[in-house]
Amino acid sequence: MRTVRVIGSAGAAVLLAAATATATAAPSPPPAPKPQITDAQVDTAVTRIDTTVTDMMTRTGVPGVSVAVVHDDKVVYLKGFGLRRTGERAKVDPDTVFQIASLSKPVSSTVVAAALTTPDEWDRHTALPGFALKDPWVTDHVATADLFSHRSGLPDHAGDLLEDLGYDQSYVLDHLRLEPLAPFRASYAYTNFGFTAAAEAVARAKGTSWQKLSEDTLFKPAGMTRTSTRFSAFEQAADHAATHVKNPDGTWSPRFVRDPDAQAPAGGVSSTARDLSRWMRLQLGGGSLDGKQIVPADTLARTHLPEIVSQPPTGTGGRPTFYGLGWNVSYDDAGRLRLSHSGAFQLGANTNVTMLPLERLGIVVLTNGAPVGLADAVALDFFDTAEHGKPGTDWLALAGAAYAQMETAGRSPTDYAHPPSGAKPAQDDSAYTGTYDNPYYGRLTVTAGPGGALTLALGPKPMRFPLTHYDGNTFSFETSGENAVGRTGVFFSDGTVRVEYLDGNHLGTFTQE
Repeated sequence: MRTVRVIGSAGAAVLLAAATATATAAPSPPPAPKPQITDAQVDTAVTRIDTTVTDMMTRTGVPGVSVAVVHDDKVVYLKGFGLRRTGERAKVDPDTVFQIASLSKPVSSTVVAAALTTPDEWDRHTALPGFALKDPWVTDHVATADLFSHRSGLPDHAGDLLEDLGYDQSYVLDHLRLEPLAPFRASYAYTNFGFTAAAEAVARAKGTSWQKLSEDTLFKPAGMTRTSTRFSAFEQAADHAATHVKNPDGTWSPRFVRDPDAQAPAGGVSSTARDLSRWMRLQLGGGSLDGKQIVPADTLARTHLPEIVSQPPTGTGGRPTFYGLGWNVSYDDAGRLRLSHSGAFQLGANTNVTMLPLERLGIVVLTNGAPVGLADAVALDFFDTAEHGKPGTDWLALAGAAYAQMETAGRSPTDYAHPPSGAKPAQDDSAYTGTYDNPYYGRLTVTAGPGGALTLALGPKPMRFPLTHYDGNTFSFETSGENAVGRTGVFFSDGTVRVEYLDGNHLGTFTQE
């Protein structure tokens, strides 16, 4: 099962790309694209941002937002809105540090591009101690480009549930070898830990850590002084935006902390609108910033090319969406390249970057609220206004619906909060208590407390979940964390226990020791 973590990432951008596709078939062959957006059109779109952001914050309640726009190698807009943390007075500004979630991926692909000398180095084999895939041949041939474009064959978000249970990076990467594989280089599935393995392999090949490689090749040379891949740097920054989730009454609270260090290259970067404006200038400048070539133009250009279809064409005349090396890659009716990426933590962050390289125009939107579509909608509204003079639709309604749809998609079809009429009673506690083992998820224990209450424990800490009886040998518990899917089923049978939400890839059955 998968929930909003699908967005955590590229999911919303892919879904929204289908919604923005025109029903008119592109000419064949298309004419060479030319810049179409004038300075005046950009000015019109920039002038609208204040109203757009404040209106969307009012509609959603998202506490804080920071936005940067660059055009023709200049920062033409840079502003913060709202609060860093609800209940306090500190305001968001352009230097407020946000967790950027999966917007980390295009930042990380820039780091790798800076560490390489030729574009074909992207196709070198990924070699990292402790990392292997189920098929030895694929293990021997998988390259950095395969893992950065999610075409290794690993399942969607493989390893994320291990991270959620508290396992560290080394454990997660070591256990990816147990995941089933789809056809190599012929299937797309968004995978944070495959991406992470490739990035860590590049750092190891350079004889350094991922954070040090990021600092030395990108953050320091580009003057990104408040950007880091370490959660501790985000947490210790004096001016940082706490992550917020929405309460049942519609208010927002900073109730959770999301430490993404295990998947740092894929989702662990923290940064500011000001720093990311410099990064966008570098991206749109072919790796050059302030007259200095920081990233080789050709290794960077490779990241902007389609590597695999991520979303097939939809409808008559629709266009496919591709995934490149850390980027969603698409082309509009004029043949212009559009690069984008969304980032989302269900525990309290949503971000978006969108660029039209031909127009040398880009926007980044950072928020400190769980994904409700605001970051994506601000970017879509901006480009719609720049290209057409005004937005053609309510982008917040569309983006919000996309995130809501993805969130509910991972929930169990069974309503475990309401047992069926005539539910069979449970057996004695001794039929369920004990220790169970699983080669992927590790140890699971079930213990009985006072009054016969059963508790299930999972993970290295471990995490403890009170069990609620449903019917016969079926129980349930409320999932928690970034990948929570509400109540999930627990099924006991002949010395085994199967946990529903851990069993999406048929790895969720534990055997009693």
